[in-house]
Amino acid sequence: MSHEHYRRGRNWFTAIGMMFCIMGGIVLVRQLLIWGHDFVVDFLVNGEITNEKVSAAMIGFGVFMVAWGFRRYE
Repeated sequence: MSHEHYRRGRNWFTAIGMMFCIMGGIVLVRQLLIWGHDFVVDFLVNGEITNEKVSAAMIGFGVFMVAWGFRRYE
């Protein structure tokens, strides 16, 4: 593949970023279905490190990786 025809967005960073977003989303949806909205929000805002905070961090890291994957190569 030549350097002139770069397929934007089809790279390692976007794939890993989407994986992180999907995995974090699955965990948050599962927790919402099991515990309900009030408990999940309480777990997100308390002072301890919880599964919900790790999932939110995974989604944030995934968005960062996807954005990094869409940067322009010049």
